[in-house]
Amino acid sequence: MGKTLALISLAALAVMGSTTPAHGQDVTPVCRLCNPSTSVEGERPATPLRIDVVTKLDFDRLVVAGNGGGSAELRPDGGRFATGAVANIGARAMVAEVLIHGEPGRFVRVDLPTAITLYGTAGGQIRVESVTSDLPAMARLDGNGTLQFRIGGNLKVEANLDGEFRGDVRIDVDYF
Repeated sequence: MGKTLALISLAALAVMGSTTPAHGQDVTPVCRLCNPSTSVEGERPATPLRIDVVTKLDFDRLVVAGNGGGSAELRPDGGRFATGAVANIGARAMVAEVLIHGEPGRFVRVDLPTAITLYGTAGGQIRVESVTSDLPAMARLDGNGTLQFRIGGNLKVEANLDGEFRGDVRIDVDYF
């Protein structure tokens, strides 16, 4: 099966495949990485999957008032919520928007991380927890072979933490 991976902050793409023979089956190994034209009947769709990152998940600037911790939440529908010491989320904050391209009408499995660690340019780290998306339970490419979805999350902020933080969101996509 074709497997596609995207790192939102880098929008890097990779395609991987694997095959494993049944126990006791005497077969000659097929290396699809060495010869991409080699395929097993019915196993590989004609169109490889491709991921395009339209916008990146960006919490912009957070206004933290007080010494306690708090959180900033960006929901896939664009909703913004600040709790605890986080008094405000910047106006330019946005959810990630991702487009998957592939064979029209095919079901796909999209795996997202449950949390993302962000690393500060001056040291330190914070976490985006509860990574969420607006993907349906059974994600399917439309008649044009595309699927669009959005990703949000809940950023936990500790007191006295300052700086710019960046991280990657790994997205694995595979045909069903």
